[in-house]
Amino acid sequence: MLLTFFLAIVFCSAISLMLLSAVAFIQDNRFFSSAPKEAQELLKPRENELFYGARVIGWTLMGFSLLMIAGAGVISIWDGFRNDYTFWQFFLRFITIFTIYKLYDMTCFDWFLLCKFRFFQFYFPETEPVYNGRKYGYNLKSQLLKLLVIFPAASALAAWICTLFQ
Repeated sequence: MLLTFFLAIVFCSAISLMLLSAVAFIQDNRFFSSAPKEAQELLKPRENELFYGARVIGWTLMGFSLLMIAGAGVISIWDGFRNDYTFWQFFLRFITIFTIYKLYDMTCFDWFLLCKFRFFQFYFPETEPVYNGRKYGYNLKSQLLKLLVIFPAASALAAWICTLFQ
């Protein structure tokens, strides 16, 4: 179980790195498809880099982030195979990682970075009116749907697939 918590931390760190690279360095509007429609309409395309080499740094960090996510997945599955995990053990591992991630996402990204620290608004000040006065992020229903329905279903499917290959 200690490995599961470590992998959840790696997963959360990778997603944080991905967010940082997309918002601060790459600044491509295609990365903000999960933002509210009102904010997407206000986004101005960023033709110029924040500084010379910012996009190269961003894409490098994005690649590293994707490798961290893939590595966490491979290690969680490989360790399960090595220890002859049952369906329920795989399911518990996957649902634990996803739940920790989603709770981190809801508190760190949606509440702290978006509403309190105003990280996104710093890089995209034109979206300020959309987020002004919000006490929490904009997509609580979507977040809860993922936490309570989608992630448990995905965990069950992944656990089932893993047990097929044992």
